Amino acid sequence: MKIRSHKELDTYQLAFKASIDIYMLTKKFPKDERYSLTDQIRRSSRSVCANLAEAFRKRKYPKSFVAKLSDSEGEAAETQVWLDYAFEFKYIEQEIYQELYEKYDQILGKLVNMSLQPEKWSY
Repeated sequence: MKIRSHKELDTYQLAFKASIDIYMLTKKFPKDERYSLTDQIRRSSRSVCANLAEAFRKRKYPKSFVAKLSDSEGEAAETQVWLDYAFEFKYIEQEIYQELYEKYDQILGKLVNMSLQPEKWSY
């Protein structure tokens, strides 16, 4: 079966679910973090999905495809940094931190694999 939409990508589905988890989690962050940590982690987690959707639409141009995947990778890594801060400030428990961090490790691995084989995704 040929993938016709970015929504059918395992990577997208995993990243989308993780961004929803982060949104729900950040609703409990202190109010004084609203314009810093809360906004930043929400933005970066959503941007993983947005850049992946853009990459999928640019897949017939391998260099553009890989560039957008690289942007998505950067956003996933940034999300991990914000998770580090949230854990350090004790806004999230270790179990939740590890679960989300590992999800982003998975997402990063999938993005790297996609970028190493751009021809597999072109049409």
